[in-house]
Amino acid sequence: MKSELKILLLFVILIFITACGNNLPLSEKVSSYSLLDQDSSKVIFPDFAKGKISVVGYIFTNCPDICPLTTNNMSIIQEKLKNDNVSGVQFVSISFDPATDKPSVLKKYASIRNLDLSNWEFLTGNKSTIKKLIKEVGVVAIPSDSTTLPNGTKQYYYVHTDRISLMDQNGIIRKNYPGSKININEILEDIKSLE
Repeated sequence: MKSELKILLLFVILIFITACGNNLPLSEKVSSYSLLDQDSSKVIFPDFAKGKISVVGYIFTNCPDICPLTTNNMSIIQEKLKNDNVSGVQFVSISFDPATDKPSVLKKYASIRNLDLSNWEFLTGNKSTIKKLIKEVGVVAIPSDSTTLPNGTKQYYYVHTDRISLMDQNGIIRKNYPGSKININEILEDIKSLE
C-alpha cells in the first residue's frame, strides 16, 4: 500500500511540474550568423537579440502572396504587443533571396509597408550563410518558374516554407507557425508564456 501511495504521489508531482510554466518545447540554440540589416549594419543573428523573445519570419521581397501576409501578420503581432504593454520582443525578417534582397531593398520593403522598425530588423547576408541558416532552422526555399515581362523585367518566384518562428531569450526556437495564416492569439499567448 505504501509503495502505491508513493507512486501516486510521484505521479501527481510530475503532473504538477509539467503543468507549471510554459509548455513550449526546447530545441538547440540556433548557431550565430553574421548578417546585414536594412541599414547595412552588421548583425550577429540571433545573438543580437539575446535577452529578448524573437518573432522571426522568413521572406523574399519579390514574393506575391505568402511573404506579404507573413509580414502583415508580424506587424499585427507587434501592434497587439504594444497595446498590451509587452516589451522585450524583437521582430526579425530574414530574406532567403540575398542576390536581390540587398539592405536597401529590404529597407524599401519595410518603408512601403510603413513598418515600425524600432524593434524590427530585416536581415540578409551572403548566399552561403543564408543557405546554412535556413537549413538549420528547417526552412526550404527552392527557385521556381520565372517569367520575363514585356518590359524585359524578369519575374521570379520561390516555392518556400511558410514560417514564423518563436525564439526564446537564449536564441532557441520554441515553436513554429504558418506565417501567412498564423493564429495571432496563439502566438501572443506563447510570447507571454516566455516572459
